[in-house]
Amino acid sequence: MGLVTTEQRGAVRLVTYANPPFGTMTAQGSVEMLAALREAADDPAVRAVVITGGVPGIFVRHYDVGELSVMSDGLAGAPAAPAGGGGGGKPGGTFGELVDLIAAAPKPVIAAINGLCMGGGFEITLACDIRIAGADVAAIGLPETRVGIFPGGGGTQRLPRVIGEARALEMILRGRTVTGPEAGEIGMVHEVVADPLARALEIAAEFEAKGADGVAYAKRLTRAALDRPLAEGLRDERLSFVEVMKTPSAREGLKAGRPPAAIQTL
Repeated sequence: MGLVTTEQRGAVRLVTYANPPFGTMTAQGSVEMLAALREAADDPAVRAVVITGGVPGIFVRHYDVGELSVMSDGLAGAPAAPAGGGGGGKPGGTFGELVDLIAAAPKPVIAAINGLCMGGGFEITLACDIRIAGADVAAIGLPETRVGIFPGGGGTQRLPRVIGEARALEMILRGRTVTGPEAGEIGMVHEVVADPLARALEIAAEFEAKGADGVAYAKRLTRAALDRPLAEGLRDERLSFVEVMKTPSAREGLKAGRPPAAIQTL
């Protein structure tokens, strides 16, 4: 049996990761998650994706430390990577592809954080567009410095964009984790609720009634906003607005949202 299961709920694809008993992410889990997310991203019938954990009390505990240890031994005698991250191939392996795909998918991806969510598990949620945490979640964060490494799945880049540089530095350098409610207080998650999966599915269902093209453009533009000059972003936004106005979904949505003729003449 695989580590990842998927279920279609209307226009929402639910992706569940379960690696009992500890709920750690593994190389095989990364491969299966990547395949599931790629399929969801490419399926026009899927309007939003929800990711959650299948082991009670665990979203994804963290990336498997045993696998990382073996990787560390294998890399010990390898040549140093070029300064600035250059060189052939895309760094980050399958897990890096997974989190990048989540961030770039042309549809909303929502994390239903239903339990422990640390290291690679939290990096998956940081790539998501919306994070919903359970009120009883005991630990969310990036504790990698406790074992001599640092967050390598996007954590050092995405967490500062979510909670600011100063708070992210303190959390990452100290390897701090916080509870679900504390994560809500500092803006690491968008909502803290009793049942994060139910709430995530509720939000995801909203996108069935929204134009897919408009949502896709909005996500891409907003994601890129902090990574380029304002003038460049505004130009892209204005050109993209013209393009989305041409789409059937925009034309249908605008017609449906237009007020009755009697109101227009007031």
